[in-house]
Amino acid sequence: MELTITDGIVHAVRGADAPMTELAIRARTIANLLPLLCARAGAKIVHNSDRNYTGIRFETKAAGPVVLEMPTGDEPYRLVQEFIDPDKAGRMEVELRRFPQIYKPHGIAYITADFLRSNGFLK
Repeated sequence: MELTITDGIVHAVRGADAPMTELAIRARTIANLLPLLCARAGAKIVHNSDRNYTGIRFETKAAGPVVLEMPTGDEPYRLVQEFIDPDKAGRMEVELRRFPQIYKPHGIAYITADFLRSNGFLK
């Protein structure tokens, strides 16, 4: 499933309405290579124009939503835990891990799934 977020409004995207940008295609490729454990966690591709990212969002039971943000330019991939409400410091997210763009989609899917599983986000 794919979602778009614009002006705080979430829409489901299907078929011909799905974005065909380079980031969207990369996100779909990585999502298709994720293991079943990640699919059970409700992995969804998200195109968030409010926060300016395309990524894969995992609805973890242990820690809430975790997002694999796709890089733009030479930036690294980031695994970010999103908060529903700001914490005491006013943050809306905390970065869990980052890794460079040197990996192919198989490697990115493996790194992401292994990190989430080994740190207790997925069971």
